[in-house]
Parts: sequence; C-alpha cells; structure tokens
Amino acid sequence: MIKLAQIGVGYWGPNLLRNFYIIDDVMVKKVVDLDSSRLEYIKKNYEPIAVGTDIKGVLDDKDIDAVIIATPAGLHYGMVKEVLLSGKHCFVEKPLALKSSEAEELIKIARENDLILMIGHVFLYNAAVNYLKEFIGKGELGKIYYMYTQRLNLGRIRSDVNVLWNLAPHDISIILYLMEKIPVSVSASGMSYIQSNIEDVVFMNMKFDDGTIVHSHVSWLDPKKVRTVTIIGSKKMVIYDDISDNKIKIFDKGIDINSKNNSLGEFDNFGKFQLIKRAGDIYIPKIDFTEPLKAEASHFIDCINKKKNPVSDGLNGLIVTRIIEAALKSLEIQSREIEL
Repeated sequence: MIKLAQIGVGYWGPNLLRNFYIIDDVMVKKVVDLDSSRLEYIKKNYEPIAVGTDIKGVLDDKDIDAVIIATPAGLHYGMVKEVLLSGKHCFVEKPLALKSSEAEELIKIARENDLILMIGHVFLYNAAVNYLKEFIGKGELGKIYYMYTQRLNLGRIRSDVNVLWNLAPHDISIILYLMEKIPVSVSASGMSYIQSNIEDVVFMNMKFDDGTIVHSHVSWLDPKKVRTVTIIGSKKMVIYDDISDNKIKIFDKGIDINSKNNSLGEFDNFGKFQLIKRAGDIYIPKIDFTEPLKAEASHFIDCINKKKNPVSDGLNGLIVTRIIEAALKSLEIQSREIEL
C-alpha cells in the first residue's frame, strides 16, 4: 500500500485529495494546511486522515511514501525540494517552479535519489487531448500550419503570480504534448489593468522550427469562460473545446492547390494554378470521457509502483517554466522575440 500526505487543501487541493483518496491500495495518512477552516473541512469529510499545520511532521514520517503539493506557486520549489530530500516521491501542481534553474535542481535531486517527480499538467490525462494527439499522429490534419489557444474567464484574479503563471501552463503543456517538440522562440505582450505589475491579460506567441506558429491568449478579464484549442492543418482543421459537451469537432475544410503539372512554384498562367476552397463534413467523435484528475492521480501511483517515468515528468515541467520565463522576458523588452 502506498501511503500519502498532502500539503495544501485550498482552491484546487480538495479535488486532488478526493481523487487520491479513492484509489485502491492507497492511504492518505495526513493533510497539512495553515488554514484552520480547511483542516476542519478535512476532519468533517475525511475522518481517518490526520491533520496538522507543520510540514516537518510529514517529512520526518518514514511511513509516508509520497507527498502531494497543492500550495501557491511561489512555495513549490522549496517544498518539493524538502520532500525529495526526505526520500519521498512528489506530485506537485503546476508550475514546477518559477525559475528554470530551480526546476533543473529539483529534477537532479529526484534523479539522484531515484524518486518520482510528477507535475500536475492535468490536460495530458484528458481523453479528448489524447484523442487529438492520436489523430495528429496519424497525419489526419496534414501539415499543421498554426494553432491558437484561449483560456479566458472573469476572475479568479491572483495576487501572487500573473495570468501567465496561473493559466498558460495548461495550454503550453498541451501544445508541447501535441507537437512533440520545443518552440525555437517565444514573444508576448500583455497589460496589468487591475494590479500594478501583475499582468491580467497576455497574448503569447511560439514559433517552431517547421514553420508552425502558436498563439495563446490568457486572461482573467473576459466576460465568458473559454477553454479552446484550434488547430489549422493542410488537410483538416479541429477545435477542442473543453467546456463543450462535444469536446472535439473535426472540420474537413481547407484550401487545396490544383495544379495541372503538380509542381509548386512552376505556374506560368492561371490555368495551371488554382486555389480551391474545400468545405466538407464536420465530424464529432465519440470520446469515452473519464475525469482527468482521476487518471492523473492513478498515473502517479502507477509510476511509483512500476518505477516508470510520468507523462508530465520533471523535464516537462522544466520546459513549461522555460517558455514562461522567455515570455516574461519578452514582456519586459517591448514584446521582442526570445530564442529558446
């Protein structure tokens, strides 16, 4: 049996706890939080779990195999480091750290101590995203021209990190997962409307070496909650809408090049070259959906038991941190491109 402790049961923590608590052959032994009202919530709803306010009690407990961290982002590096140095596996909510040097250090500690380090990039465990990855892998979209993502809502506004750190890790992790490569450059523009020096809206661009560009819009100031990824390919187009019941819509649409000599760049008259707009069917695949958090939690336990590398491992978390670091630097220098 794997014995767990969880640090932090604020906004997102209860969702993690609910899913880890129901896994077979797993026991959540202790929960730590500084907020007494959150500890009362645990006592009321999870009577067998011990509660406390001191992380040291978790670190010193040799009976605890792994720790889940769901605290504010600024605390992740220090807490993950302590957990790993105490010889325990660690699951930490995104982001892994706010500096790539810190993320690199955590990866090194985990590797040297043969420990599992997993980041809560929950959309990598989403059935719709995995369907999309498989669809792209089969070449169904053709060459991917560009993508754009939108992760928008009105509130919840944070005061400890800007909207990039809060929302962009989700979309960045999805893009990296689908593209299976790292962008060559990043640029960003944004503004701080509500709080000084804390951007609440950011437009970020990533360029890849194959010519694909990705535009991401994140905001706390939009009237409507939006969670979409749109992908434009040479053969087909697709929209992934996480809020919709029909999460994936595939459009058999595009622009075809009709050439009598089938050789691009050798057209000497219009008769040999035509751009034809193609508008075919819209296909909505049936996806057997399970709660991504449940799949994510089970994957962490499976990685511990089988000593295998998580899908959202430390390296995955490091690359996301590097991209956001580059975007933040671009914000500081009038949106100029930053090479990775």
